[in-house]
Amino acid sequence: MNKKFWHTVLSFLVNKYFISLVIFLVLIIFFDQHNLVDRFKSKQHLNQLKRDTVFYQEKIRKDREAIKLLKTNPANLEKFAREKYMMKTPDEEVFVILKKEETK
Repeated sequence: MNKKFWHTVLSFLVNKYFISLVIFLVLIIFFDQHNLVDRFKSKQHLNQLKRDTVFYQEKIRKDREAIKLLKTNPANLEKFAREKYMMKTPDEEVFVILKKEETK
């Protein structure tokens, strides 16, 4: 039985149609102009670009809201200048306290 099984498997593997199919699949998967490996990498890159698009659109929306607040209210403009650019009025002093990073 064991000999018959191996004879059947070997005859299947040596079949010209099977060999042609294997060669065709290898060409399509690895060596074609539009092979599956490159398509997979392109799909991953496209998904990353879509995630980046969503992130930047959200950031643009937040920045537009911030710009709108800065243009409409002078108090918000002063708060923004003090927090982001450490600006101060001529008669005051500003002290910046930096926290040490925690070491493990």
